Amino acid sequence: MSTDAEFADARHVPPIPPRPPRQPAPAADQDPRTAVLRRVPGAPAAPPAPRAAHTPTGPTPPAGRPGTPPPGTPAVPPRPTAPPPAPPGTQPPPRPDRAPTSPAAPPPPAGRPAAFRDTAAFHLAHSQELWNAARGRTDGPDTPGREPAGEPPRPAADRPAPPWPGSHLPPQRAGARPGMPAAPPRRPASARRPGARVLAAAACLVLGIGLIGGAAAGSWLTDDSADAPPSPQEAFTTGHDVWHSTPVDTLFPRTVNGLGVGPGGADRTWTRIAVAPDSGCADAYDPRLAQALATAGCARLLRATYVDATHSSLITVGAQTASTDPAGMMALNTRFSTKNLANRTDLMPLPYAPKGTPAEGFGRAQRASWTVRVLTDVPVIVYAVSGFADGRAVTEPQPAEAATRSGATTAPAESGLGHDAKDLADRVAADFRTAAGLPSQTTESSP
Repeated sequence: MSTDAEFADARHVPPIPPRPPRQPAPAADQDPRTAVLRRVPGAPAAPPAPRAAHTPTGPTPPAGRPGTPPPGTPAVPPRPTAPPPAPPGTQPPPRPDRAPTSPAAPPPPAGRPAAFRDTAAFHLAHSQELWNAARGRTDGPDTPGREPAGEPPRPAADRPAPPWPGSHLPPQRAGARPGMPAAPPRRPASARRPGARVLAAAACLVLGIGLIGGAAAGSWLTDDSADAPPSPQEAFTTGHDVWHSTPVDTLFPRTVNGLGVGPGGADRTWTRIAVAPDSGCADAYDPRLAQALATAGCARLLRATYVDATHSSLITVGAQTASTDPAGMMALNTRFSTKNLANRTDLMPLPYAPKGTPAEGFGRAQRASWTVRVLTDVPVIVYAVSGFADGRAVTEPQPAEAATRSGATTAPAESGLGHDAKDLADRVAADFRTAAGLPSQTTESSP
């Protein structure tokens, strides 16, 4: 019994390809580690399956001669078992019934194992894994350079280049040369510059401190300027307007208490009974006194009459506002002091005796004591004249300066008329100075 294999044509069995010739060794100037990229060969092809059995149309060859063609078949020359050798240095022509083969890779250099890991294709395909393994890091499924799960690996030429990790070296300055010290790293802008809120808060703080300090300084300066006494020129200028800018009760109080100003240190009290309207100086003085005061000028004259607590003495106080300057007041004061004009009897001031008052009978004959003061710090001339309230005449009047001396035995001295004239004149002079802004110290007090 025969089989189909016995009648298989020997021409359909592929011969074993010959070994390709050995490539020459690389030149000495070439890098033995550099290799030409080539496709990795796949698994060897399986031998072809035996042909299907068929029934020959011709006569069956006799048994025992399987390789003898039947009679009448043209003779086929036998196929060579190996291709003719190719000339040295050339590649053999590819066979149509077999896949082309790539040239053999050059042998690895001496001293290195001929392993697959030494090829450039392996390093290009597995560079990311080798890098991560060297750094001790395991890539996850989304690591760049790794193929997604479920997809076949792509050729190394089609794979994207893995991102190399950033360098930790400091940036080099422009124009820096090797060997030069590296510039220190710059601080970020947010650390070098304060924020806008910090600047705004600092500006508000400085502005607030400045405003508070300015207000405190202004208040301090204002308080100090208000408490400080005016200059002599300012006080003298203000004294010209005291007569109409100050209430009459301030300049001539209704009641004046003198503590220890009477004879022997007795207390005195005086009550105002009449105030003359402000007027000029035409009929207020005797002609001689008017002539002596003419150099100072007369801007205004104020007068008031007081009575003591016992109603036994009357006192008229007057204040003449001069129109001269400080030099004119100083010259008039010097004249009264050097020529003793204040103690002359012919220069006594006249009393103010309005009708219908206790002072109605107070006239020239009742004048017992007097005083005249020429002030130099304010443009004011103050005078005072006293007499008995019962209307008696006084034949020997005495100036207040003499009647207040210790041991005086005259009628004006013993009755206290000299103290009355002196103390009320001091009190009115102090009121005018205070109204002009000058400090004044007196021993008298008023309720």
